[in-house]
Amino acid sequence: MGNIDYEYPLGMQNVLVPPPQPFLKSIKYSLKETFFPDDPLRKFKKERGWKRLVLGVQYFFPIFEWAPQYTFQFLKSDVIAGITIASLAIPQGISYAKLANLPPILGLYSSFIPPLIYAMMGSSRDLAVGTVAVGSLLMGSMLSNEVNPNENPKLFLHLAFTATFFAGLFQAALGLFRLGFIVDFLSHATIVGFMGGAATVVCLQQLKSILGLDHFTHSADLVSVMRSVFTQIHQWRWESAVLGFCFIFFLLITRYFSKKQPKFFWVSAMAPLTSVILGSLLVYFTHAEKHGVQVIGELKKGLNPPSLTNLVFVSPYMTTAIKTGIIVGIIALAEGIAVGRSFAMFKNYHIDGNKEMIAIGTMNIVGSFTSCYLTTGPFSRSAVNYNAGCKTAASNIIMSIAVMLTLLFLTPLFHYTPLVVLSAIIVSAMLGLIDYQAAIHLWKIDKFDFVVCMSAYIGVVFGSVTIGLVIAVAISILRILLFVARPRTFVLGNIPNSVIYRNMEQYPNANHVPGILILEIDAPIYFANASYLRERITRWIDEEEDRIKATGETSLQYVIMDMSAVGNIDTSGISMIEEVKKIAERRGLQLALVNPGSEVMKKLNKSKFKNDIEQKWMYLTVEEAVGACNFNLRACKTNPKKDESDGWNNV
Repeated sequence: MGNIDYEYPLGMQNVLVPPPQPFLKSIKYSLKETFFPDDPLRKFKKERGWKRLVLGVQYFFPIFEWAPQYTFQFLKSDVIAGITIASLAIPQGISYAKLANLPPILGLYSSFIPPLIYAMMGSSRDLAVGTVAVGSLLMGSMLSNEVNPNENPKLFLHLAFTATFFAGLFQAALGLFRLGFIVDFLSHATIVGFMGGAATVVCLQQLKSILGLDHFTHSADLVSVMRSVFTQIHQWRWESAVLGFCFIFFLLITRYFSKKQPKFFWVSAMAPLTSVILGSLLVYFTHAEKHGVQVIGELKKGLNPPSLTNLVFVSPYMTTAIKTGIIVGIIALAEGIAVGRSFAMFKNYHIDGNKEMIAIGTMNIVGSFTSCYLTTGPFSRSAVNYNAGCKTAASNIIMSIAVMLTLLFLTPLFHYTPLVVLSAIIVSAMLGLIDYQAAIHLWKIDKFDFVVCMSAYIGVVFGSVTIGLVIAVAISILRILLFVARPRTFVLGNIPNSVIYRNMEQYPNANHVPGILILEIDAPIYFANASYLRERITRWIDEEEDRIKATGETSLQYVIMDMSAVGNIDTSGISMIEEVKKIAERRGLQLALVNPGSEVMKKLNKSKFKNDIEQKWMYLTVEEAVGACNFNLRACKTNPKKDESDGWNNV
């Protein structure tokens, strides 16, 4: 069979039990690994007094870390980047506020205060802060279920501020209590499907403005939108439709050009503002508002008014605000942190996810007090910021100043901006979020991930944004449970002319070791999978005995369980191993364990199972275990009356 002939091994090492640790120290270690895997306090340990205080201030306010090294060259780059993203932020802000059923001016308010907060507290150099389409749509649709924005716009506005406050509170709490891993339940596949579905829904919603319809469904699903569109064919405005599709074409062409010629990134960045200017001039000179082209109308001049007293803390509205805030807060965090990490990877620096949560949460809390609604770091704006050559978060400050000047002096100029142009800006931005190539990639690599992605997409498009999100997260959690409850086990074989043992499915040239069944368990053993593993191991033994009968090889006498990948075990897992040992003994087989980890050895030792199996049947490597079993098999053949246990007493 190509197996190596083992002599009696010398210098064998016992599998050791880790030294006992005090209970409190063990708990402290577990908590640290759970909540502080990055050890954020390590740089504080060597400092004393005021230096520790300075480090603490720099930790929560990174601006004090990079500002002292700020140079004029950095300023020039950040000014260019800030002005560029401001040209995108102004029309996008107005558009997304409309998407959330909020007054357009709120989009400008939300692009003024929050970026200033993030510039002081954020750890990303490239994230450009502002409102996002998906968050705007989600907030607008969830709050509309409680309050009609047309019938009671004041209450709807106050609920938006309240939901933003709870979103910020939730985000900051996740960061302060180091609970950022909760966001990780939104897998890449979930986000791809959810974003694609939300983008599709957003595009469909824009048909109202593009077709110039006065009455439109408040539902976001495909069926309701299509019914609303095609039951009002007689009210379609061709002037508005032509204008809308022309601007969509213009925006897509500029994006395509900038993608093909990256040095002309500013072309696509300036295109939305250019569209607003051209559309406003066209309406002004042709009086298109009198022919069915809807316009923004008057925008209030001046900076953000305070809104702290407008927060709603009475039932049942408060419940809706909390639910909305938590859901949109998670979505905003997932997008902001994912975008920040992506660009940090390009520039080879690190951002702290928990610090980002605190920064994003704080800017939303402060924003809710200053007439802003949900903000985070959108991909499109951050990509423009990155391509424009930003050096620090100061580009957000420059953008904020540009928005401030717009609020103080330029808002009257937006009076004639056609709503169809804002819809065109939204549609062009959303088409970039429908990442069909990522879905194809998921199909090629992992079919289950593709199912998660499409479930999220279909749930959003045919149900609602909330339904799609719940379905995708539920399927992702189901997959985690399946991984835990149904871990993989493998039969290991010997690679010819070596002492290496590998999975025989992966390495077809690996050989069975006569008289020995080698199994590998590829996961921790918990109550959720203990019963399955007992049944699967028993089946492996049955299948091996059937195979031996069919081939006439040496009868099965040893079962080796490689536990290298078993990071932990609970009492149910220990009971399972005890049952497997008894099953093996009833069949005349000897069970051996290979390389149990430190946590496993601690619990095996405390449970007294280690005494039952005896130290001589626990080995550091599969090679040693096979060597011991082969030695005993040869010893039994040479002297059938010899007790196997005499062959390995000194291990």
